[in-house]
Parts: sequence; structure tokens; C-alpha cells
Amino acid sequence: MTIPQAPPDQSLIENTSYNTVETLAAEQGLAIYGALKAPVDDHCRLGSGTLVLLGTAPNFWPLLKDSPEFLDQETDPIDRWSARVIGDLAQTLGANPFFPSDGPPYPPFVQWALASGRAFTSPSQMLVHDTVGMMISFRGALHFEQGFDIPPPPLAHSPCKDCASRPCLSICPVQALIDGGPYQLATCHRHLETPAGTPCLTEGCLARRACPLSLGAERQFEQNAHHMRYFHPS
Repeated sequence: MTIPQAPPDQSLIENTSYNTVETLAAEQGLAIYGALKAPVDDHCRLGSGTLVLLGTAPNFWPLLKDSPEFLDQETDPIDRWSARVIGDLAQTLGANPFFPSDGPPYPPFVQWALASGRAFTSPSQMLVHDTVGMMISFRGALHFEQGFDIPPPPLAHSPCKDCASRPCLSICPVQALIDGGPYQLATCHRHLETPAGTPCLTEGCLARRACPLSLGAERQFEQNAHHMRYFHPS
């Protein structure tokens, strides 16, 4: 039997604010990674209102592990969890959800992230975020028809400009991440096939973890290993 869902709280929808989204997202293991005035985008039918980008928070992993999407041992538990949880948030808040896996064509999450002022292009050309560094993991976005106030980005410019050591470039043992890019994908995969690549597989990419800001993600090695299994299936 299908249990009907309660109708959305119209008062909550009409009075949605940045803080409202932030609070409800945090309860689900999500954090706001950026927000911006919705750009003109014919594919996603944007052009007005507010776009809020959601990524994983430190409490995401234990919540995911207790979810039906993880416990059923089927494929793509994180994508399925994201669709359910962010879809429910969208209904609660009267928003339209978007997901990185929607496509092709895919929503331009990278462009949205850069436009929010909270993500930047690192020397390796990968994204770096102002609080989670190179452990940035977008799970979805919410588009609100109405506009509301957005806090200014905490950083005036890319954190990489003040990072003299640039460990994201120097720590990779096979130099898969190079200054100016492109990312040496084949070299990376070959390395992961060797015993020397085991730390990346079990604890997460050395280069991504080396970014000083990546500590802000508070990632568990188990979570990193899960992502690496999808990136490099054995």
C-alpha cells in the first residue's frame, strides 16, 4: 500500500531562506557548497530565482550507511540516496532538484560552482572548495523560483594563490596531476593497479587529500575507498 505524503508546508515554502535550506540539509548529511542567482540556462530552464548547490557534510557517511540505498547492496547507492533525500528536500521547500548524473546533457555543476565564488580551479585544473578543498563532492542542487539573500563567499580569491607548497601537484608518485593540466587519467589508473597505488585505493587520492583545505571535509577513509572503487573498479 502506498502511504500518501503530507502536503508541503506552504508557509515554509513561502518563507524559505538560506538558513532554512542550510538547517534542513545539515539534518540529512548535506552542506551548502555554494549558492548563486540562478544563471540563464536553457537546458535546465533557469534564468531567475536562486540556485543552491549541495554536497556531502561530515555526517553524510554514517547516515548513508544506515540508508536503504546502501543496505540493499545494489549499485550506485550514493546517487540513489541523493535522488531520494534531495528530492524530498525539494518537495519540502518547493524547489526543483538537479543532479550531476542527470543527462546527457548534464547540468553544468562545474560552471555553477565557479560562479558561486566558493569553488576555484586548482593548478591541476580540478576544483578546490573554500571549506572542503579537493574533497568536493556535489550531490545535487535546488532551484528556487524566488530570490533570497545569500552570504558573500568567505574567500576573495582562490586559496591556491596563497599555497606556496602546492602539495596537490608534488605528492602524486606518478605525477598524474600536473600544473595547468590535463589530468593524466591513464597514468593514474596504471598506478592504481600496482601495490604502490594501494593507499590511494583504500584511503583516497593522495593529491586530493594533500590539499590543506581537504581536512575540512572530515572524510573517513572508508568513504574515500567507496568512491575509489567506482573510479577504479577491480
